[in-house]
Amino acid sequence: MDTSSITDVWDRVFGTQPDPSGWLVAATALLALAAVLPHGIWRITRNAVTIAHEGGHGLVALLTGRSLEGIRLHSDTSGLTVSRGKPSGLGMVLTAAAGYSAPSLLGLAGALLLAAGHITALLWGATALLIAMLVMIRNAYGALTVLVAGAAFLLVSWLATAQVQAGFGYLAVWFLLFGGVRPVFELQRKRRRGEAPESDADQLARLTHTPAGLWLLLFHAIGLFALFGGGRWLTGL
Repeated sequence: MDTSSITDVWDRVFGTQPDPSGWLVAATALLALAAVLPHGIWRITRNAVTIAHEGGHGLVALLTGRSLEGIRLHSDTSGLTVSRGKPSGLGMVLTAAAGYSAPSLLGLAGALLLAAGHITALLWGATALLIAMLVMIRNAYGALTVLVAGAAFLLVSWLATAQVQAGFGYLAVWFLLFGGVRPVFELQRKRRRGEAPESDADQLARLTHTPAGLWLLLFHAIGLFALFGGGRWLTGL
């Protein structure tokens, strides 16, 4: 690849793209809501939130010096991330707290990129994260799910028009922002019925000797903050 080609790729990825029209921003927000609110559709689309959730556990485990053993994603939209290291302490707490926070925080970071006009950079960044996660997947369903998601981002970023890229990027970010909120309410309902004794919130309660409800409150706060903050960036309000 010659210097001019490298420059073209650099400009394409890290350059800015025009802001999409207001109708596209609104339409993608409505589509994202339609992918999150109906229960039947959510049973399928929740897989994408699980990817972000387990990826959050894995990334923070590595950042805090833990050894990441592997990640599994299951067809019932559950997942499991296994890391090795000290069973208590700040690293373990941050790793456990990262799951429910990750979709919303990724959505917030994506909204910041889109607000700055870096649509292609968002798509390539998401592709890179998914490829990195694929290496750590330890089951066939998980590998297929991450591979399909990564391929979608790669194909859109490389082959689609600027308008399609913008629509796909905004839809993905809106979905993370909306989709990051619902699982916390689901977890809260499960805990009331005694169905999730080993949830992230309960693990954090044991690690920090604080009520699990406080961690649920923190997850709610992060999700709603990201939704309103990211929504303002996306809409320019």
